Amino acid sequence: MQIIPHVPVLYAQVLEAFSDIENGVIIDCTMGYGGHSSMILEANPNIKLIAIDQDQTAIDFSTSRLEPYKERVEIKKGRFSTVIKEILKEHDIKEIRGVLADIGVSSLQLDQKERGFSFSSDNLDMRMDTDAQLSAAEVVNEYSQADLERILLEYGELRNYKKIASFIVSNRPFSSAKELSEALKHLMPTGKKIHPATLLMQAIRIEVNNELGELNSLLDTIEEAKFPNAKIAIISFHSLEDRMVKNSFVRWRESCICPKEAMRCTCSNDYSYGKILTKKPITAEDDELKANPRSRSAKLRVFQTDSKA
Repeated sequence: MQIIPHVPVLYAQVLEAFSDIENGVIIDCTMGYGGHSSMILEANPNIKLIAIDQDQTAIDFSTSRLEPYKERVEIKKGRFSTVIKEILKEHDIKEIRGVLADIGVSSLQLDQKERGFSFSSDNLDMRMDTDAQLSAAEVVNEYSQADLERILLEYGELRNYKKIASFIVSNRPFSSAKELSEALKHLMPTGKKIHPATLLMQAIRIEVNNELGELNSLLDTIEEAKFPNAKIAIISFHSLEDRMVKNSFVRWRESCICPKEAMRCTCSNDYSYGKILTKKPITAEDDELKANPRSRSAKLRVFQTDSKA
């Protein structure tokens, strides 16, 4: 019997977002351990699902988990920013009725200490794709102080990023996430409910996996594809990611693309991609927060494209 590792975040809200899709294809850009995928397939019995992941462990697990729906599932390995472009070449754009992306690391990846995501890990890895070249060890032990400052400020939003970067350079090499987080504990923010080194590890992980670049590429691909009558649902866990999604949705909604300083509209005022279905991001309810504290950072935004897109 297969042991299910965890329930995906905001699962009820995701199901609600796709509840009116009766046929066609839904793309799960971040399959992980098949939580959202299995629930979508169960709730939407006539749809087909294409699932993407770069983690071979997750693919092996989810291939087994999704076996009951094998006639309606296609699993592809790779970064979603690249694979979704391949999917669009293989399928009629009108077939795609939904796109889901759950941006971030999965609970099982966090819990597997050998993957190097955990504060108590005995190594420095953090690669979602274990075949990728760049690891956390290279970032921590080989990046210049200027590059470390950049990722600590941009991805970790740490105010004392210069001190942290200087400390890392002066005391490296570091061989494990445990050693790194312990050594830097005195420089980490205090008074929050999260582990003191959370923002530090988050910044390194985002750099290792190019998470913001991947999300930006996905948003660009969706915008260029002009899916007709499709739901776009994106879950983010970081303020920068959420801001990127929000800004893209706002831009997609606008009908006029003339410069703000223009005296009058000259663009035909017909550029709207659709409408935003979530004025504010959807967050976890109290029962989910109690069952899964990691859901506290999750934010879901949903966009509905026009039928004429």
